[in-house]
Amino acid sequence: MATALMIAVCGLAMPAAAQDKPPAAQPPAGGKIPVQTADDLPRYTYKIEGKASDFLLSDKPFLAFAAQVRANVENTLAKYEIADQSTLQTMHSQLQQIALIEGRWDDAMAQSMIVKSLEGKESKKLMTGQVLTAMLAANKVAKNGTPEWDAVFSETLTKNVAALPWEKVREDVIRSKGSSELASREIILGGIQGQLDPIVEKAKGELSSDFAGVLIGSRATMEVMLPVLPKMGKVYAQIIDSHKTVRKDVLSAREVVLSETDAGTPVAVAVWDSGVDVSLFSQNLWVNTKEIPGNGKDDDGNGFVDDVNGIAYDLTGSPTAELLHPLTEMRGDPKLVAANIKGMMDLQANIDSPEAGALKKLVGSLKADQVSVFQEDLGLYGNYSHGTHVAGIAAEGNPFARLVPVRITFDFRQIPTLTPSKELAAKTAKAASDSVAYMKAAGVRVCNMSWGGSRQDVEQALEAKGVGKTPEERAAMSRELFKIEKDALEAAMKGAPEILFVAAAGNSDNDNQFAEFIPSGLNIPNMITIGAVDSSGKPTGFTTFGKNVKVYANGFEVNSYVPGGQKMKFSGTSMAAPNVTNLAAKLIALNPKLTSAQVATIIVKTSEPMEGYPERLVINPKKAVASLKPSN
Repeated sequence: MATALMIAVCGLAMPAAAQDKPPAAQPPAGGKIPVQTADDLPRYTYKIEGKASDFLLSDKPFLAFAAQVRANVENTLAKYEIADQSTLQTMHSQLQQIALIEGRWDDAMAQSMIVKSLEGKESKKLMTGQVLTAMLAANKVAKNGTPEWDAVFSETLTKNVAALPWEKVREDVIRSKGSSELASREIILGGIQGQLDPIVEKAKGELSSDFAGVLIGSRATMEVMLPVLPKMGKVYAQIIDSHKTVRKDVLSAREVVLSETDAGTPVAVAVWDSGVDVSLFSQNLWVNTKEIPGNGKDDDGNGFVDDVNGIAYDLTGSPTAELLHPLTEMRGDPKLVAANIKGMMDLQANIDSPEAGALKKLVGSLKADQVSVFQEDLGLYGNYSHGTHVAGIAAEGNPFARLVPVRITFDFRQIPTLTPSKELAAKTAKAASDSVAYMKAAGVRVCNMSWGGSRQDVEQALEAKGVGKTPEERAAMSRELFKIEKDALEAAMKGAPEILFVAAAGNSDNDNQFAEFIPSGLNIPNMITIGAVDSSGKPTGFTTFGKNVKVYANGFEVNSYVPGGQKMKFSGTSMAAPNVTNLAAKLIALNPKLTSAQVATIIVKTSEPMEGYPERLVINPKKAVASLKPSN
């Protein structure tokens, strides 16, 4: 939701809730209950009177709710031994938000300092609490909303942020400035109406801690931050303008471009994603010669119709002939939605484009009841374009790459279209197994997986669909359903040792193993998990720092194709992973005798230490290719 973005960029905290309700486990004598994964955290439910969007605007009822959430979070921190720093950050961030709602400014700053101490990324550590510090300074001399308050706030924020090392905080400042231009009361209310109102109605007024955290974050943003965001944006714009130097690009010089004159062998590269516009990659497509194009038949008897270049599954896990995710459910003009996506990317990059200007104008005019359609159309176009963008990165500079699209259909609705069930989990599990079997039959050597899901996603979907009488019941169901899919995926990948699976680590700035993410949290010999850096080789603010993240690659404002042939700059570990897939495919093209384990070893051993994080490695394609021994 926009709420999470708004709070994060203001130097406050992500609004995800701590999960509260003590399970049956008991702490060791004199100690705390150990927490190994996110599923071990306790859970609580909260009673909401009326619609969530109305409750958000209430006075005494909301304050009583916030006090209850605070007590539960503090209880969890007191009774449970939580080693995961991202989880601790989330919980202390929520306490900070509640302190702001209640007007306890000193307590809010104390919680902000705890969040800062838990931060592992230098850029985010430097930026955490900057806006709050400026607000506190202004509070001491004047009332918020007065010219005196504004002057002190702007002066303090300018002085403190301008003093920070620009190359380290550049991304955070620019993205914060861009996000501040899209914040509005209507966006927040519309998000709550589309996501939480239906959940509360189905649950007859009950809400889990996960979604209760969204309410807390929304109230803090709406009540405390919205009036400040324009002032913050203005300060950041001035700081950005004072730094006209272009970021030093150190990664481009490491790239390797192969040509058809090189001694290379075609290599099949699966793009396991949301669909690929194959018309853009005519020279880089794998072809199933046993299938007759467009006759609507399964010519080779493999269970797929018209699988000339790859396969696809719909939302139910059933095969479909459409390799590219369709826009049939979009309610707006696809061209306008595509322009809005570009405008959003431009705002995040501080590019004053016509699309960025049009998006700001559009968002500023949206009413709450229009927000869901706007957000879902953006989500649908994101699904539509994601796989093509990934495919373009994976094939760049490699005439020997032969792309094999394997489409998954991802839901874009705020309330899930389908209800999680054993039947659906079994179909999804079979689709995963069959997809890997198809890759094996096609001779795939590298598979890019720029997607992921978690057990908690299943639990939240169950709540969103009104399934389960208690959080404990939903938790038990989610474990069972998630295990069905996880076990099938893991077994299928392990059963294809000849394929190197390249997984995006995720964009939640967390530990993917603690959060039980798949595929990135799996430990499989023939899989490598990838985090994201920018072109200067520094970690992005969004990348996951999981224990099993092996290497990092460029995932910030990466330029690639979207359906139709236009190019856009997308950011995410989704863009970092195909950069590693690209390298792996080039290594195999130059030496097809390499095993998946050998390819992964070469990539890791030839990587360079990340600036400021010597234990983390950034890929170096030139060194990797130079290390190869010619194939005999």
